[in-house]
Amino acid sequence: MSSSQPPIGTERKVVTELPGPKSRALHERRRQVVSAGLSTGFPVYIERGEGAILLDVDGNQFLDLGSGIAVTSIGHAVPAVIEAVSQQVADFTHTCFMVVPYEEYVEVCEELAALTPGDFPKTTALFNSGSEAVENAVKVARLATGRQAIVAFDHAYHGRTNLTMALTAKNMPYKEHFGPFAPEVYRAPMSYPYRDGLSGAEAAQRAIAAIESQVGAHNVAGLLIEPIQGEGGFVVPADGFLPALSAWAAAHGVVFIADEIQAGFCRTGDWFAVNHEGVIPDLVTTAKGLAGGLPLAAVTGRAELMNAVHEGGLGGTYGGNPVAAAAALATIRTMRELDLPAKARAIGETLSTRLHAIAAESPLVGDVRGRGAMMAIELVTPGTTEPNAAAAKAVVAYCNQNGVLALSCGTYGNVIRLLPPLVITDAQLRDGLDVLAEAVRAAS
Repeated sequence: MSSSQPPIGTERKVVTELPGPKSRALHERRRQVVSAGLSTGFPVYIERGEGAILLDVDGNQFLDLGSGIAVTSIGHAVPAVIEAVSQQVADFTHTCFMVVPYEEYVEVCEELAALTPGDFPKTTALFNSGSEAVENAVKVARLATGRQAIVAFDHAYHGRTNLTMALTAKNMPYKEHFGPFAPEVYRAPMSYPYRDGLSGAEAAQRAIAAIESQVGAHNVAGLLIEPIQGEGGFVVPADGFLPALSAWAAAHGVVFIADEIQAGFCRTGDWFAVNHEGVIPDLVTTAKGLAGGLPLAAVTGRAELMNAVHEGGLGGTYGGNPVAAAAALATIRTMRELDLPAKARAIGETLSTRLHAIAAESPLVGDVRGRGAMMAIELVTPGTTEPNAAAAKAVVAYCNQNGVLALSCGTYGNVIRLLPPLVITDAQLRDGLDVLAEAVRAAS
């Protein structure tokens, strides 16, 4: 926060109709110059943020339960990040690490080597976005194994580039009319306990049987999976599913790639979601929460895999930009100092209690799931498991109109996902959940 600006405050506050007049004027300007291909969930235009509160141009204050899709996990306008970024901008903003390097890039890689699972030697390459990280993890897996096939899973989301669209399961809006897509991508059934009723072992056996019969283990370069699926609906696989897949991959020389882009960096109550079952991936992709809102992504993994790539085979003009790297170092330091894994677990306890209470009250809620500060409710037609996207849309709209920024997701568009900043106060969280409960009642 600039010293010349007054504090925003810690409470949601709606002072105009939503969107307000200034936001409506900005939205009209947007329509003239911004591609219609970019969607906007709620066209209120933000001016400033602090902690878990966002202030729009009309003076409305919103409680942020989405964190920019799990990006601002340490909150908005964090002093440590402001200071680190300001200092780095004053020093230099860009050289291209492949031209002349700098210490900040190396420091981020050191942190990632220490934080990611596994006590073996690791190296990292930095990029700009989650899509880039996933794409480069696939490159590493293919080169290191000499194989071509990549296995992804039902309900997966991995990005919007050509290759990552192929890896993503959901057609609309991500893939419609954008093909042809990259070849040698195969899909296996995901463990989705609410909808398949299988144990982790049973779901893993089903997935492995599909891979072996349709692809052949000897052809698979990498198995790519979100330990908790994000856009696909916050699907948490049954216990034992991930360890069984990891063991199968190790037995067949397949690179196990954990896409921790949405679930990583304290979000689930541990530094990484795979830690909950002791799974140690060969490669980990990260982005979102890594740099406190600045664009930075990474592939971190076993040194023998990452270093198998020929010199110049990985890179990019802006990858590991020094300003984003400085932000990442401040973000990781803040996570440690505030013990945000513990805070995420406490948030998760509150979320679980309240969401189960909402589910007990409303037949719209078919399932409550998630870990830590990454939780969701799946909405259905009462008395069935039929997805209820209309109800999800209504719940989000109600929350937004009452000053709470909520997000939907899911293959069927029927899941309300909660991704609050990990610095949200207890009072703010209770307030946001009160509004959510009202929204579900209204939708019922």
